[in-house]
Order: sequence, then C-alpha cells, then structure tokens
Amino acid sequence: MLGEILRTFDDLIVIKEPVSKELEITRYLLKYRDRPVLFEDVEGWRVAGNIWSTRERIAGFLNTEKENLIHMLTEAMENSSPYKTVESAPFLKNSTSDFSLLELPIPKYYPKDGGPYFTSAMVIAKDDNGFVNVSFHRMMVRDEKTVAIRLVPRHLYAMWKDRAEHGEELDVRIVVGNPIHLLLAGATSTAYGISELEIASKLSELAFGKPIEVIELGGIPVPVESEFVFEAKITPELVDEGPFVDITGTYDYVRKQPLVVFERMYHVDDPIFHALLPGGYEHFMLMGLPKEPQIYASVKRVVPKVHGVRLTEGGAMWLHAVVSITKQHDGDGKNAILAAFAGHPSLKHVVVVDEDIDIYDDRDVEWAIATRFQADRDLVIVPNARGSSLDPSAEKSLTAKWGIDATKPLERKEEFERARL
Repeated sequence: MLGEILRTFDDLIVIKEPVSKELEITRYLLKYRDRPVLFEDVEGWRVAGNIWSTRERIAGFLNTEKENLIHMLTEAMENSSPYKTVESAPFLKNSTSDFSLLELPIPKYYPKDGGPYFTSAMVIAKDDNGFVNVSFHRMMVRDEKTVAIRLVPRHLYAMWKDRAEHGEELDVRIVVGNPIHLLLAGATSTAYGISELEIASKLSELAFGKPIEVIELGGIPVPVESEFVFEAKITPELVDEGPFVDITGTYDYVRKQPLVVFERMYHVDDPIFHALLPGGYEHFMLMGLPKEPQIYASVKRVVPKVHGVRLTEGGAMWLHAVVSITKQHDGDGKNAILAAFAGHPSLKHVVVVDEDIDIYDDRDVEWAIATRFQADRDLVIVPNARGSSLDPSAEKSLTAKWGIDATKPLERKEEFERARL
C-alpha cells in the first residue's frame, strides 16, 4: 500500500495542516519538485504527490540502479509474465455506490483547468477476446458521477470506438494509487494483445521475485495493491474536455471526448489518493522512462554498442534525449541520431555522445558539445517532420528535428581525451 511505500522514503515531506484540493496542492508539489509529499488533510482525505519524481527513488524501490532501469523495462516489455489471480483485496473492505466525485480529493491543479482532474488514474478494460488493456487517461470531473476522458487513438480508444459505433457502453475499472511497477507498465506502448498487467507482473518478478496479484471484479482483473477502484462505463456520448496542462507545462485545448459514468467506488482503509502533478517530474518519469527502451532498441539496430539513453527533464522527458554509444565507424553518430528519431517519433532533439560522458549529468553532456561538436560538420536537421502534438512550437504537429553528434572523430580520438589523474 502507498502508506507503507511512503514510509520507506527518508526525504518524505509531510504536510499536517489542512490543504485545499483547489490549486493549493500544486503550490506544495512545485515547491518540493523532486521530493515525495504526503498531505495528511485534504478536505478530510490523505493525498500524496511527487512519489516517483526521481530515477533514483524508482530504481531503489525496484531493487536496481538507475542505469539498469532501461534494461529492466526492456526485459519486461519483451518477456511479459502471467499475473496471479487471488480471491480478496484490501480495497474490497470499503464499497459503496453512494459517493460523489466532487467530495473526493481530486485536485484542480492550475487556474485555467476545465475542472478537477484525475491524473494518476489507469483504466482497465477487457475486449471480447479476453485481451486486458491498462492505460493512463486524464479525466475531468464534471459532476458527482461523471467525467470527460481524454482518449488518444490507441488501444482503449479502439475498444471504446468498437462499442460506441454499436451504441454500446464499454465497461471499465479505474484504479488510483498504485506502486511504480504497475504505473510504468500502464505507461508503456505495446502491440495490441500484449497486456500491460503482464508487463507489470514481469517487472514485479524482476524486482521482488513474485508476480503481481489481481482480483476479478465483474470479470475484469484489478491489481490488489490499488488504493481506490471505481466501476465505470465509457459511453458513446461526447462532451467538452479541457483545457488542461500537459507534460510541457502549457495548456492543451478543449476537445470533444467520451463521457464516463462512475457507478461504484472501492477503497482501502485510510486510503491515499495519488495526485500526479501535470508537467511535474513525476509526470516526466512516467511518460518518459517507458520510451527510453524504444529509443535504445532502435539505435542498437544501427550501432552495436549502445550504453544508455536518457530523455531529459529539461525536454520534459519527451522532446529531448541523450544517447551514449561507442563508435565503430565514422558516421555512427549521425546514424544514431536518425535511429533515435525513429524509435520515439515525438523526439525533437537528440545529443549523441561517447561512452566516457555521463548522460545523467547535464554539465558533462554540455562539455561534450563544447569540445567535440562543430555545427557545420556535426549538426543534423530534419525539417517538416512529424513530431509531438504536445510541442506548442510545432505547427499541426510538424516540427524541425535536430541532432548533435558530439562524439570524437575516430582518426583523432586521442586529441579529444579528457585529462584524468
């Protein structure tokens, strides 16, 4: 449970005084950007944010090093494992259909937001063939029992559209308050038919030596570690959703999106609601970390020795990356740039460095650019490429992508060696 997890963090900030769910939570999460914050009294509820806001904290919980997260995620995505179905879960202790979303500690994060928003919620759905999909979706609270859900055209959208075209609703379970192996799995992009619950189960095996446990709730598997669980239906009806701050810290516009009706709520004793700050470091980690293995795999197809990939916080862990390689041929740096763009199509800027550069140290990366890069020789520009819809500088998602080859020329590499003691 989240309470037990939070108690293991020695940098936890505890806010004991009452805090409003409207804008006030945001002030604290911005003040302590990279530290977990537990609010003891948000209108009578407990709320936590910035829980997974650093690589080190995520790696420590998963019993590994930050440099190994990319390999752990790769293993889980490529070799998922079955989860274990059990008969009971702590959240079953409290069940009711007599609840109001307006009385829950669902924050309004920024002044122009369309309303209070679920931001850490994952939606679980099962299709007619038994495939279970788990994915993140922001949800704007409209009234006591309904929200507008943002559906990007991926797996859940396809499942909803199939039902909506026949005038039917899609039965789903919505979970809030889960440990990081479940959150990372829910943020992965997989082929249709590969369940994110099985990716989470593999991560759990790698980290803790055991699969995740789920309980069948109306025929849909739900992780037993969830703090809150909601039974709901995504309807064919479309309503306004937004504005809302996305990962770049800028407002996304209003769209017509599906209406969701909430029917029943479950929660553990003394639950903790997970408030995921939009555009915060925790948001960066959950969106960015699952993309790094895709960039790694793409670059490795053209350059055999790839040492690491980092989507940078300065680029919202979405638009900018650093890739470490060992060159075997001149031109490998430029090939790595193009492969990185192919591995993560939203990527806008990438720096390729040698293996002696610490990709987690922005100063070290800048030093490589300062001493190993010449713009007329080592700059790659790809104009009018398809980029990210989240980039406010792009026009209709078209962007100019640019890559920096900050690697040493092979025939002169000794001239570029850093003096060491």
